[in-house]
Amino acid sequence: MADSVPSSGDQIASGQPGGEFHIRRIYAKDISFETPNSPAIFGSEWKPETDINLRTEAAQIGAGEFEVTLTVTATVEVGEHTAYLAEVQQAGIFSIVGLTSSELGTVLGSYCPSVLYPYAREMVSDLVIRGGFPPFVLAPVNFEALYAHQQEEQKASAAAPAG
Repeated sequence: MADSVPSSGDQIASGQPGGEFHIRRIYAKDISFETPNSPAIFGSEWKPETDINLRTEAAQIGAGEFEVTLTVTATVEVGEHTAYLAEVQQAGIFSIVGLTSSELGTVLGSYCPSVLYPYAREMVSDLVIRGGFPPFVLAPVNFEALYAHQQEEQKASAAAPAG
């Protein structure tokens, strides 16, 4: 794994010449796979219902150093029974300097999760297959749009009169 993105990537995150963005490390922070109804679930007709949840957290861990954690939880049920629950916390340490607080929020809330998602996606897929279930591939996610939507909701909540 490269320690940093190419120099043109340094500009992508900040949109200005003074900002810098480097990937220091990407790692699996926590992995969980549960099949609470096995082996009986393997005899069921496979008509799964899927629930996917995504959550991101960011914390400053040093001067210009941030840990971003993307949690992906996939719960699959067949009928009234849980077939499996796969949860992956994929994390990264990023060096980010020279950004305004607004730019930093955007990088931590959308760009960093976009970097982490392919790793989490592969891990979930691998867990499901190794658990004995049919292949499961998470759809691509537009973290930029999700972050923008979250920011709009926060603005609307702040503007709404207290009831």
